[in-house]
Amino acid sequence: MRVVFLGTPAAAVPSLRALHAAGHDVARVITQPDRPAGRSAALRPTPVKEAAGELGLEVVQPLRVGNAAFLDLVREPAPELLVVVAYGRILPRTVLEAAPRGAVNVHFSLLPKYRGAAPVQWALVNREPVTGVTTMRITEGLDEGPILLQSAVAVERGEHAPALTGRLAVLGAGLLLRTMEGLVAGTVTEVAQDPGEASHAPLLRVSDGFADFRRTARELEGRIRGLDPWPGVWAWRQGRRIRLVEGEARESEGTGAATPPEEGTILGLKDGAVLVSCGYGSLLAVETLQMEGRRPVSAREAWSGRQVAPGDRLEGPPIATA
Repeated sequence: MRVVFLGTPAAAVPSLRALHAAGHDVARVITQPDRPAGRSAALRPTPVKEAAGELGLEVVQPLRVGNAAFLDLVREPAPELLVVVAYGRILPRTVLEAAPRGAVNVHFSLLPKYRGAAPVQWALVNREPVTGVTTMRITEGLDEGPILLQSAVAVERGEHAPALTGRLAVLGAGLLLRTMEGLVAGTVTEVAQDPGEASHAPLLRVSDGFADFRRTARELEGRIRGLDPWPGVWAWRQGRRIRLVEGEARESEGTGAATPPEEGTILGLKDGAVLVSCGYGSLLAVETLQMEGRRPVSAREAWSGRQVAPGDRLEGPPIATA
């Protein structure tokens, strides 16, 4: 099938490679413009641009999607189908109707759950035991189009967003090929989403990473896994920011103390983890820490270097004063 592919991050690359390997005619690849990266702020190509270059595919990087020039970029190769995987822009109706077979999206959740920009991250934050991939027809509503195919996977214990995204990206590439085969054969049935079952996965914000130790340890564990690598989960110790890089709810039944310690109190080091009191008497075992401006270190190394100590309080962001 002749397609125009729209995608940007590494999660979109397996789908692009799968289309090419399966013999589909990828007539044009559209990705977002190169962005500055690192301390040098040098422009870095998107992962999709790099992959397309390796495959010898034409790449364009328009700044805007809502103008006539963008529509011409989509129409000019005369695609049968548009394939969209994490492109990062909302496409107008004129673009969605530019190919006879419309536009198909690979979305990294089991729709209608987790519609939006960060489905993998919020599924982990909410400690979902199962997630997956959906192929869907793109409509003007945000991830509201009819479902074509779905595939579910169990979330692995301790899995962070980058690892889960990588697994879903590979799963999605295979599901995309099956979807396209079904479209050609006429064997794929569109299923309308139930809006009553919908949940949302909005763009992440810096404030999502502020550690609130009134939450249970399990809730904080979900945030540590889901908000990696950005914005991360951060707390403050004696006015300095510290990131909780790896952690798990070690003793969800509580501390066992008659009077639970104040939330955010560091209780000690046990089995290579710093124990922090959390809401409802639960304990978070933090295995890896990162002081602002330093490299991540093991809890034992942070303890030995007195980056943390018993009785310390980990707190939310300092309150700004005028």
